[in-house]
Amino acid sequence: MLCLLLAVGNSYGQDGSAGIQAANTQVRSYFDGGTQLMYGVGALLALIGAVKVYQKWNAGDPDTSKVAASWFGSCIFLVVVVTIIRSFFGL
Repeated sequence: MLCLLLAVGNSYGQDGSAGIQAANTQVRSYFDGGTQLMYGVGALLALIGAVKVYQKWNAGDPDTSKVAASWFGSCIFLVVVVTIIRSFFGL
């Protein structure tokens, strides 16, 4: 009975570092696909923004430069965020 209690006590006393390391490895393996997805979303946003700006420019709207700056800024922000996250995690 004493051996059984000691065996159960030792099995509950693990620190979980192997599980954390496995999770770390798994998240890092998904990161390249995630960054490619974010670059794809940025390219799609750039195309949509270019069409919207072109439509406003042809319609003669006075706020075309503001719309162009906001679409361009959002695409630049997305690329910068991906780059910063990539360098922050050392990937």
